[in-house]
Amino acid sequence: MTAFEEVISRGGVVLFPSDTVYGLACDPENAAAIERLYALKGRPAARASAIMFFDLEAALAAVPELGPRTQAALRGLMPGAITALVRNPGRRFPLACGNDPETLGMRVVSVPALAGVRVPVLQSSANPSGGSDARSLSEVAPAMRAGADLVIDGGELPGVSSTVVDLREYEDDGIWSTLRLGAVDGDELARALGGRFHFDPSTYLDMVRGDLPEYDELQEALVSASGGEAKRILDLGTGTGETAVRLVDAHPRSVVFAVDENEKMLRVARERLGARLEGMQVGMLQEPLPEGRFDLVSSALAIHHLDGDEKAELFRRVHDVLVPGGRFVLADLVVPSDGPDAVRGATDGYDKPDTVQDQVRWLEEAGFTFVSVTWSVKDLVVIVADTSR
Repeated sequence: MTAFEEVISRGGVVLFPSDTVYGLACDPENAAAIERLYALKGRPAARASAIMFFDLEAALAAVPELGPRTQAALRGLMPGAITALVRNPGRRFPLACGNDPETLGMRVVSVPALAGVRVPVLQSSANPSGGSDARSLSEVAPAMRAGADLVIDGGELPGVSSTVVDLREYEDDGIWSTLRLGAVDGDELARALGGRFHFDPSTYLDMVRGDLPEYDELQEALVSASGGEAKRILDLGTGTGETAVRLVDAHPRSVVFAVDENEKMLRVARERLGARLEGMQVGMLQEPLPEGRFDLVSSALAIHHLDGDEKAELFRRVHDVLVPGGRFVLADLVVPSDGPDAVRGATDGYDKPDTVQDQVRWLEEAGFTFVSVTWSVKDLVVIVADTSR
């Protein structure tokens, strides 16, 4: 038995190096040990913590209810700087689950200093709750170092916390979402998971503003290009309703019909829009659009997930649901004419941007009589397309 395992087995708390930042670990089945760990952090007892394993096969064996699709996903991601939320119908490790015993957070790490450890641990970062992560022992608070029963020095660590990915819907629908971006980026997740990526509504705006500093400027440019008074608006890829809310504010007599494949995001949009929401459709942009005619169709940062043929076909359907003289405003990621302007890394298989020239051509072929670019910054553009009167 290693010194690490010995301290854990007798109810102690270990300060240790993970593959990302320094952490605290204890026996996940020992309530008194967990209470001590939480007291060192100042962490509320109701907060959930992840269970860390030092061997992938041990992790999978510890939660035998995991389905084959979820197991395959974990094999593709772990060991690594990932915390995965998975279904926990067997209510394994209940003391780590906080107020949701049917959700479990799992980590599998490969740490040279802990090679050979066989026991799972409840773990949390070695910093006061809400504080900065520690990449070296010197950055861990003295009181926390003194309160641990064993301190392991792993030298300087990367200092970037793990990425948190939600796999609870992955087994049935192939749906996954990122709750926190950390050491593993979106490209790596997409390559490992495939399926259908869904943003989490509670973290979406912070994430998109972090990735796109021009996000609010893009939204303002879309609204500015939306033209005169519109009464019926169709918003494609509504998400949490950020674009739709801005549009109904700019068009005081309007109502909006929202379309998005993420039902959780649409629920947030419904709450934000209230009586200004005419209806909503949970579905992909490749599916039929809502019936009726609209004065304005809008889309922000959604259509670049379609391939070229799907974009061209969608533009034809958009044209058909607009009233004569109606307007389509597209704010999206494109392939810029100047390579260095491609500052946003596209994820293969998920992001499928095309050039402005191709999209203008597809819009004209769809029947739009006036198409123009009204705003652009590097690989972001706003394109306006009008129907004839």
